[in-house]
Amino acid sequence: MARARLRLTAPLVAAALVGGGCAALSLAPGEAAAATATGKADRADDFNGDGYADLVSGAPGGTVSGQAAAGYVAVTYGSPTGLKATNKKLISRSTSGVPGSAAAKEGFGTFFTKGDLDGDGYSDLVIGSGDAAKGSVILWGSASGLTGGTKIATYGRAPQIGDFDGDGKADLAVLAGMTSYGDDPEHQGAALWKGPISRAGVPAKALNVMDKSLWWGYGKDDASCVDDEYGCVDGPDSTTGPVIFKAVGDFNGDGRDDLGVRQYAGDGSWENGVLYGSASGFTRGWAPATLGDLAAGDVNGDGRADLVVGSDEDNQKVTIAFGTADGLSADHQQTFDQSLPGFYGAQEDGDRTGSCVSVADVTGDGKADVAVGISGEDFGGATDAGAVALLPGTANGVTGTGSVVLNQNSADVPGVAESGDKFGADCALLDVNGDGHRDLAASAPAENASSGAVWAFPGTASGVTAKGSVAFNPNDLAAPYTKALLGSPLQ
Repeated sequence: MARARLRLTAPLVAAALVGGGCAALSLAPGEAAAATATGKADRADDFNGDGYADLVSGAPGGTVSGQAAAGYVAVTYGSPTGLKATNKKLISRSTSGVPGSAAAKEGFGTFFTKGDLDGDGYSDLVIGSGDAAKGSVILWGSASGLTGGTKIATYGRAPQIGDFDGDGKADLAVLAGMTSYGDDPEHQGAALWKGPISRAGVPAKALNVMDKSLWWGYGKDDASCVDDEYGCVDGPDSTTGPVIFKAVGDFNGDGRDDLGVRQYAGDGSWENGVLYGSASGFTRGWAPATLGDLAAGDVNGDGRADLVVGSDEDNQKVTIAFGTADGLSADHQQTFDQSLPGFYGAQEDGDRTGSCVSVADVTGDGKADVAVGISGEDFGGATDAGAVALLPGTANGVTGTGSVVLNQNSADVPGVAESGDKFGADCALLDVNGDGHRDLAASAPAENASSGAVWAFPGTASGVTAKGSVAFNPNDLAAPYTKALLGSPLQ
């Protein structure tokens, strides 16, 4: 029997979003009343404390309250049977309790991060916007799922949660936006909010992330410039160039989380770097140059996180920088594409191997596996149909032996591959069924005229499988669908 195409069949109005709230569309998670967790998911992925990871899917292109590209976020709650489109919460600026109002082209949901900010045992969700000036919103975890909404003014760009000072409490690194990217001295507000953070949005302490440590820059003649060993460093609450926080992991094994970042280098160019956590702030370090997606996890099982960098237009490869006691260095790297022995297919121009990367231990062997998008993969006469792969981690890095590759034409995968779907544009590894094995979520934001769709593949002791996989699009979620770009990003 032919598999059904993931096609939107009815033009839903999504009245709750248009008329003033996602809340009317949101269903309480089925396991919310459980007194103790029954699943094995990481607490940082679990908003309602039931032990099942909850998947966050951005839809920054969604029309909300009549405002095109205002954006929303879809949270699908995990359960013993995985994800169901009906067990969800939709969040936008029109959701009751969320500060602000829907605005055209805001791109709410372009950025988000999750972790237990207030220390109550439930993970919380911080949502930023494409328009960083709109700030961010914190949704708070509880036994009944995400609730409320606390405003974070100004800082709407690429928030990231981690224990950056090693005190056992989650901290929040936040960024403001920038108005231009030229070589004149530009300033970007940045702060590190030390946890716990109250539900009024007040941190235990606020540090100046960029205080005399990080970014060399653009304009040594600027009166505010302090010239130290790193070059021009700006004042106490800003950087001298745009930065995007991208990935969190302890790369030097000192018990403090570090930040993988994308930073502007002038003349229209960008580069990667690492901010190493400490008791008092950050210090700067090296990272691979490729400007693809960033993710962190312990691929070789040595107790230190490794930084995995996806592909960009110039470098169609994935790079792993292995953590050491001294952090990341160019002397400890692995680079691979589809030519890796045992991996799928042949590498071709435009395949975009590494269009997304996500790193976590799926099999339970103590070494993180690497999920890799191949969003430009062509097959069956379809161009840029896309695929996603999971490669096992070993003591020597990833191996192609035992890798699993899936696409929409694979057996048991919902949907049918078509040109331009770009399946594998984003991906995430999290344990949505609570069995102790991370499951693979993958998205195709270009699916169905850019309405987008998301798939979830169960994890096992030998990797991931298409058997029992599910898929949903905005129509299944009863959410705005026109050019919603669902699944951009995933976490």
